[in-house]
Amino acid sequence: MMYHLLRLLLKLFSFVPWRVLYVLSDALYGLLYYVVRYRRKIVRRNLTESFPAKDLPELKRIERKFYHFFADMLLETCKFATMSQEEIRRRMKFVNAEGVNAMIREGRSNAIYLGHHGNWEWVSSMPLWLDKRMTGAQIYHKLRNKSMERLMLYIRERMGVLSVDMRKTARYIANQVAGHKICVIGFIADQSPKLRESRHFLPFLHHKAPVLTGTEKIVKHYGFEAWYLDVRRVKRGYYEAEFVRLHEVPQSLPDFELTALYFRHLEQTIQRQPELYLWTHNRFKHAEREAE
Repeated sequence: MMYHLLRLLLKLFSFVPWRVLYVLSDALYGLLYYVVRYRRKIVRRNLTESFPAKDLPELKRIERKFYHFFADMLLETCKFATMSQEEIRRRMKFVNAEGVNAMIREGRSNAIYLGHHGNWEWVSSMPLWLDKRMTGAQIYHKLRNKSMERLMLYIRERMGVLSVDMRKTARYIANQVAGHKICVIGFIADQSPKLRESRHFLPFLHHKAPVLTGTEKIVKHYGFEAWYLDVRRVKRGYYEAEFVRLHEVPQSLPDFELTALYFRHLEQTIQRQPELYLWTHNRFKHAEREAE
């Protein structure tokens, strides 16, 4: 019952015109930043530690721009509930999709590394740009609230991608490979591992940060191609995502080097548009800050 009510409300809201949507977003920004002060301490600490060369006025400017973007993304995700394929293709463009499509035509599966940068929810429209011979999937963290879980799955799977619970990743991929299916699977790989699972650390935004290495293990074990998705915001409500091949033969790399390549690319992306990264996430709770 709750799910159907939430879905109805979401659909009604998604019909709000874009201009009105961003007026509402401006108001939401003010509420989150000035009134609720949503995770302001975490955001300020993350920015201060990640950009030690920037002075306080510059950090505050990035902070305000981040909260403005965060409000935009929340409402853009709601809007996604009723967007047509034609509209999302105009607003979320993928560059160098032909590179991935060439691999699909050769019968090769692909792992797509991405981070919490830009509108990662709109990235689920990726199948609209890829060869139809592939099976598209994205690995996600299951929500505790069952109604919200169903709602987010409805949004994320509208454009032809399957959402796979991260706990079932190994079984899903093994079944796809056993069935000789060509996969394109998205991994948001910048999340912080649990403390007991923090076994490998890499330099990331002036921290020695614990990293997830599961994607690299999958790439090497199954012979997947490895790509990084470089997402940028062109203007409000419009994004561009470029497929960047991480290495021609990722299986030949030393252990953890593919993961390191991903984090170097992600850091460059964040440096270019720092306001688009998810600074509210306590990403560095198990990390060590690098000496300045």
